Amino acid sequence: MVRNKHHGYTERRMRAIGGASALAIVLTLAGCGGNGGSSVGSYGFPQLTQDDKAPITVWVDSDRSSAVDAFKKANPDVKLNVVTYDGSANGSNSFRTKVQLFDRAGNGWPDVVFSTQNNDAAWASQKSNGKQAFAAVLNSGLVPKTTLDDFTQGSLNPCTVEGKVYCLRNDLSQVVLWYNKTLLDKFGYSVPATWEEYQAIGEKVAKEHPGYIVGAVGDSFASEIYFWSSKCQANDITGPKTVTVNTDSTECKRVASMLDILIKNGTAPNVSVFTPEFVKKYSDKVLLMPGPAWYAGAIFNNPQSLNVAAGQLGVAAPLAWQGDTAVTGNVGGGTWFISSHSKNLKSAEKFVEFVTTADDYQVNLAPGYPAYAPAADKWIKKQESSGYYATDLQALIKAGPQIWSGWGSGVFSQEAIWAKTMTPAIAGGKSLVDLLPEWETAIKNQAQVNGYTVK
Repeated sequence: MVRNKHHGYTERRMRAIGGASALAIVLTLAGCGGNGGSSVGSYGFPQLTQDDKAPITVWVDSDRSSAVDAFKKANPDVKLNVVTYDGSANGSNSFRTKVQLFDRAGNGWPDVVFSTQNNDAAWASQKSNGKQAFAAVLNSGLVPKTTLDDFTQGSLNPCTVEGKVYCLRNDLSQVVLWYNKTLLDKFGYSVPATWEEYQAIGEKVAKEHPGYIVGAVGDSFASEIYFWSSKCQANDITGPKTVTVNTDSTECKRVASMLDILIKNGTAPNVSVFTPEFVKKYSDKVLLMPGPAWYAGAIFNNPQSLNVAAGQLGVAAPLAWQGDTAVTGNVGGGTWFISSHSKNLKSAEKFVEFVTTADDYQVNLAPGYPAYAPAADKWIKKQESSGYYATDLQALIKAGPQIWSGWGSGVFSQEAIWAKTMTPAIAGGKSLVDLLPEWETAIKNQAQVNGYTVK
């Protein structure tokens, strides 16, 4: 799920060079552009000869089909070729693999791509096999600055490499504290405001109401919920190919120590929330649950999962560590890319701006919390009007800008590292505090395999 502070976007524009030297440069670029007549245009990257009437090819996953339909309805004059693919879901890396094939062939690139991953800008912004970067630079005039500035504070951090924005976020997955208000009232507990209070409730629940839980650590994104929200510097991407990894810190140890206690007493089980086992054992047993915005529909208000009744589910702002500022992690949230190889950048930009900002999709149809702030406000009002929730949803708005920027979006997958290194070890009874050095080593090794300099 970086990173979220409101961007003052640095506009890097071509400087005019006068006289005959400028003409010589333009002629040289036009004659030897590597993409069939491409030249560096006003947006700061080599561009093909443009045709505003050319159809654009758009890659989406099946969940984004309604976005395509909404755009077609609002823009019947724009010709689309729509290709459905897996969206690089579950780390399949299909987006990158296909682009590498097109790079080698020298053609075939789609104009627009949706990805479920937040780390694609790390590779899509870089040259590959001698070819220009796949992703078009968006903040040098292609997308209006006014549009970029209206995205939730920091939401474009995963899309930003060295000051250049290469994608637009579809939705955010900020971590908040979900809770069952009915159960909290019944047990006489108050909603915690700090992680220390949260741990205390977990310890009370284990003694007073065994079988009930306050969280879960069995998913590959557990580190993004708990460690990211503790400012643990396990994934600090400091440049296109540099990362700082340090799990030997107070910020990492405090959350590991807390989870060790809650795992041992059974209130934070090492079970994935997407398994039948979780649903069978913990339906009507979830008291508290730190988790992303999309837990509301995917876990709680879902007949195939916990199916929490209307009027019970509440949401609170991200927890703070005592004496520290509250921050939160991020678990997912899709991204939209425009190809630098597009022959119709105008239509490609129109499509991407529509699907990320227009009420017709983001407010009326989108299942997740929009990254575009004006749409997010309206989306929240719509959700609140449903009557399902026991509280208002303002905590989601508050949490959006609180995603900690010290956890980056590198090419390698933190979720895959956690699933391979930590989940089996926890299942084997090992302490998270004791596992921190092993986790750090695994992260460093994977980063180095991907060409990162590790600090």
